[in-house]
Amino acid sequence: MDEFKVYDGKCVLVTGGAGCVGSNLSGSLAEAGARVIILDNLSSSYEWNIPDHENIEFVRGDILDDEVLKRVFRERPEYVFHLAAHFANQNSVDNPEKDLMVNGLGILKVLEYAQLVGVERFIYSSSGCGVYGLDSEIPFGEHDISISLHTPYQVTKLLGELYTNYFHNLYDLPIVNARFFNVFGPGEVPGKYRNVIPNFFYWAMNGQPLPITGDGSETRDWTFVEDIVRGLMAMGVRKEAVGEAINLGSGKEHRVIEMATIINELTENPAGVVYRPRRDWDAKTRLLSSIDKAGELLDYKPQVSFREGLERTHEWFTENWELIKKSAEF
Repeated sequence: MDEFKVYDGKCVLVTGGAGCVGSNLSGSLAEAGARVIILDNLSSSYEWNIPDHENIEFVRGDILDDEVLKRVFRERPEYVFHLAAHFANQNSVDNPEKDLMVNGLGILKVLEYAQLVGVERFIYSSSGCGVYGLDSEIPFGEHDISISLHTPYQVTKLLGELYTNYFHNLYDLPIVNARFFNVFGPGEVPGKYRNVIPNFFYWAMNGQPLPITGDGSETRDWTFVEDIVRGLMAMGVRKEAVGEAINLGSGKEHRVIEMATIINELTENPAGVVYRPRRDWDAKTRLLSSIDKAGELLDYKPQVSFREGLERTHEWFTENWELIKKSAEF
C-alpha cells in the first residue's frame, strides 16, 4: 500500500519480533523498505521463525535488560512496535510475579528509552480479550473497558495502556494502543501456554482428539495475523490514531466447536473432540470486537475470512512440521 512507503529507509524496533504477530509484522515492514531491529529473548518464540530478509537484524535479549535496551535504542528507531509480553492468561495465573515484571516493568523501561530518543510513534500491543470484562457490552467498544478482570495478564495488559497514556499525556509521546482480538495464523508455534488454534492443529496432526473447555458454543473473535499487521502498520502512519486505543479484530464471532470441526476436517483427523470443564478464569463465553473506530481512523477492513485463515495456517504447519514438532513445548 502506498501509505506504507513512509517506512522506507526508517529504523523500526519490534520487541517480541520472533512471535506470530512480530515475525509477520517485521517481514511486512522490511518489504516496505524499513530497517527492522527485532528484540526478542526467545522465551516463547524461535529464531527459525524470523523472516530471512536483509533489512532485518535480530538481537537476542530481554526488555528488562538495560544494556540490551541501550544497544537497540542507540540505533535511534523512529518507530517502536512493542509486542514483547509474558503470554498469556494461564501463564500469568501460574506465574503472576513474572507477568508483572515483563508486562509492567518491561513496558515502562521501553517507554522510557523511546521517550529519550524521541520516537515518531510508539505502538503497544494491548489485548481486547483482556481489557474488556463481563460488565462490558458486546460488541466491545473502546470506551467500555473493565477493571473487574480475571487474570494477571489482563491486569498487566491494562497497566500497559495506563503507562502509554501517561507518557502521552505528560511527555506528548505519540502512542497508539492496539487491542488485539484472538490473533492466529502462520508463525505461532504450539505449546503449553499458547493459543488454542496452533495447539489444535498440533494435536489434530498427531491424531489426537481436540480438548474443548466448555461446551463448544463459546465464541471468539478470531483475527488473521495479516489483518492485524495491516492495522498495526496503519497505526504507525495515521496521525488520527495518536493517543487512541483501537480494536483490531475481525468483527465476527465464531464458535469454538466450529473452529475445532474445521481443523479436524483440514487435517483429516478422525479423533474428534473431547469436552473438559472450563478453567476458573475463563469467564467470558463470548468475544466480539467493534471495529468501527479502526475503520474510521485506519481505513481498517479485515480481508481474510476465518476459514481461509485456518487453511493458510494449516499450510504453514504442513510446510514447517518438522521444525514445529521439535519446538513445541507442552
